[in-house]
Amino acid sequence: MAKDPRAILIITATRIGDAVLSSGLIKALHDQYPRARFTLVAGPVAAPLFADVPNLDRVIAFSKQKDGGHWFALWRAVRGQTWDLVVDGRGSAISYFLAAKRRVIHRKSGRIAHKVVEAARLLGLQDHPPTPYLFTSKQTQARARDLIGPLGVPILAMGPAANWMGKAWPSERFAKVAHALLGPDGPMPSGRLLILGGPGDEAASLALRQVLPPDRWIDLTGKADLLTVYAALKYARLFVGNDSGLMHLAAAAGAPTLGLFGPSDDRLYGPWGPSGKVLRGPRSLAQIRAIDPDLNQAVCHMLDLPEEAVVEAAKALYDQCQSTFFPRDNPP
Repeated sequence: MAKDPRAILIITATRIGDAVLSSGLIKALHDQYPRARFTLVAGPVAAPLFADVPNLDRVIAFSKQKDGGHWFALWRAVRGQTWDLVVDGRGSAISYFLAAKRRVIHRKSGRIAHKVVEAARLLGLQDHPPTPYLFTSKQTQARARDLIGPLGVPILAMGPAANWMGKAWPSERFAKVAHALLGPDGPMPSGRLLILGGPGDEAASLALRQVLPPDRWIDLTGKADLLTVYAALKYARLFVGNDSGLMHLAAAAGAPTLGLFGPSDDRLYGPWGPSGKVLRGPRSLAQIRAIDPDLNQAVCHMLDLPEEAVVEAAKALYDQCQSTFFPRDNPP
């Protein structure tokens, strides 16, 4: 690699979760080459995650077109520059047709590894994979701080939605868990509930709003951008949610994260970090695949995960992590 690369192109994921899991590479490159300029390519939903990257030239929202026209559009957008480094996490052919002093392109290894480790292999960092990390500006942090309310009040964050009904634990069960954790006999009796989701997830959040009086919940479903949600999650003392982009945002923000899994592989997509825990129902992924081989049926595979198991696991994770948590106006 050039001694001090000045122009770095990073082609990252379409989906929010995958983009978050590989985000530590951007932080690692920025730390190593603080004067480098960055151009980021991501799917239109994930692209806002990178709005606050330092030394950012632009973020290109990469939308699929018919007949692969999106690749030609991307090539036209980035071909006019000689790149010191191209990091292609998509494993696309386009990177071979760009003027680049060095290029690293994702290739499937055939080995089962967490997506954070898989991304780290691009830069040879798999032995010490960079932790997922998103840059946030002071303005983003201030927006999150305004939404959170008084400091010192414990916050339970929940993400009851998922991108497919098969992965979505019923929202009514999330509501019962919230009541168990925030009620008078729970570990957070004076806490507030932070409800999270994207546009279209309002129905999943409705049951949670009915658990507590309005002054004890903050509903950001469809109302805040991803970076503001990420900054807000830095104040959460616990996150409970389905396997989703929000779960990975919570873990990256440092919130103790309990991820509820069913028809997805937690070896690849479990919440990253020492405060991330996975909880499954009694069936393994292989058993679920036996009845839904392509994982595309319109059926919920999460119904056999009981509320009591989620409450017990959430309480255990909360107790485990409280000694290392303290609220801050500007958490790292």
